[in-house]
Amino acid sequence: MPMRECVIDGETLTPEEVEAVARNGAPVALSLAARARVEASRGLVDGAVREGKIAYGVNTGFGYLSEKVIGAEDLVRLQRNLIRSHSAGVGDEFPEEVVRAMILLRANTLAKGLSGVRLGTVEALLGLLNHRVCPVIFQQGSVGASGDLVPLAHIALALMGEGEARVDGKRLPGVEALRAAGMTPLTYGPKEGLALVNGTQAMSAVGVLALLGAERLARMADVAGALSLEALGGTELAFDARIHEARPFAGQIAVAGNIRNLITGSQIADRAVNTRVQDCYSLRCIPQVHGAVRDVLTYVRSVLELEINAATDNPLVFPESGEILSGGNFHGEPVAFAMDFLGIALAELANISERRIARLVNPQLSGLPPSLTQEPGVNCGYGILQIVAASLVSENKILASPASVDSIPTSANKEDHVSMGTIAARKAAGILRNSQHVLAIEFTCACQGLDFKGVEQAGHGTRAAHASVRGVLPPLGEDRASWGDLIRLREHMESGKLLAAVETVAGQIH
Repeated sequence: MPMRECVIDGETLTPEEVEAVARNGAPVALSLAARARVEASRGLVDGAVREGKIAYGVNTGFGYLSEKVIGAEDLVRLQRNLIRSHSAGVGDEFPEEVVRAMILLRANTLAKGLSGVRLGTVEALLGLLNHRVCPVIFQQGSVGASGDLVPLAHIALALMGEGEARVDGKRLPGVEALRAAGMTPLTYGPKEGLALVNGTQAMSAVGVLALLGAERLARMADVAGALSLEALGGTELAFDARIHEARPFAGQIAVAGNIRNLITGSQIADRAVNTRVQDCYSLRCIPQVHGAVRDVLTYVRSVLELEINAATDNPLVFPESGEILSGGNFHGEPVAFAMDFLGIALAELANISERRIARLVNPQLSGLPPSLTQEPGVNCGYGILQIVAASLVSENKILASPASVDSIPTSANKEDHVSMGTIAARKAAGILRNSQHVLAIEFTCACQGLDFKGVEQAGHGTRAAHASVRGVLPPLGEDRASWGDLIRLREHMESGKLLAAVETVAGQIH
């Protein structure tokens, strides 16, 4: 079936629509209302040029050169040189899905009609998306104010027919990539180059995709925690609704409810009520820790939902009043804080998961065979997976150090405080990847432990999770290389199939 078209208007874009366009290739169009707003704001810029009014970025230099007035004969050259000079990214390339998200978010910002660009410039951005032209953008070089100048310049460079872009996976010079898509290079008019680079769309693009992955991972962490609870013979007492209503954080209440639903019908947890007074923190405090992560994700979503529909360039053009006003909406501090918080929350989700993994492979703590193998000694079992998890969570702790507390003045001290928001977003995405691997390890170990404990005695939801994992990952008998197992399981988790299998039996994992 054809994918639903995403119609942007600068006001109502959702993270889920960003993912549909970025990852699934959904087509994009501009709303009629947005078209009218874009044309009205462009009319104001054209009028200012005709009348010789001085406006930053329209007929002045940029940054510390903002006091230098540019003559009418050089206005096109001014914008062209801005894009060329700022296309200075270094490091690894952004993945295609991030680049596509970046283009969509930039187009959505321009669709608000406060940027003063031509309608054809917005349509050219949508052309890149709809024709699957992916500019080559490098991950390093942005300090997060004046927005993501460097990565966004590489998009604008490709639209000029310069730089490089990928079409059907093939890396081409920019002009050839446009030609392959039936597009022609743009020549930017007054303010247009600045409008394309001045904003927070790189950090927001990385952030939106990381948020959605984090939300999925948080739900799967509850499933993994429930599996570990049963594999370790834990008690259900700590998940009693009355405990969590006495400290009514929304995330905590939701997670406790998820665990109760997942272990409904469990003989293991039921027997433990009479033999265990209380469990270790990594089991007993799953609602408190996983729930706190959920509450962070709620905050991060609120920031990103606002930011992806905001005008983040400078100056802003207000056709109603006829004014062109300079401000600082390009400053990425709100997103920078949110991305640092996201990274910290995900690091903690992996931390507590690693503690459960460590218990599962330790016979002194688990009551299970050493390293979850029937023949310890000749077989090493899954002990090494705890070492891998320890490596990943240690790396997370380094990555979770906040980027937003740093600022280095730029542009001859005109831009004397910056957000480092794109660094924060990239770090959060890295922590997400590490945490996905850690959770895959917990699923691997917990299912092996439950095999020894007796999966037929587990709860309805945990049995469904076990069966879903076993569909891609056979039990461990003789030692085998685990790297392929972990890749398959992580892909199975990311596909949504594991959650779907569990929710069919246990109801929605909130």
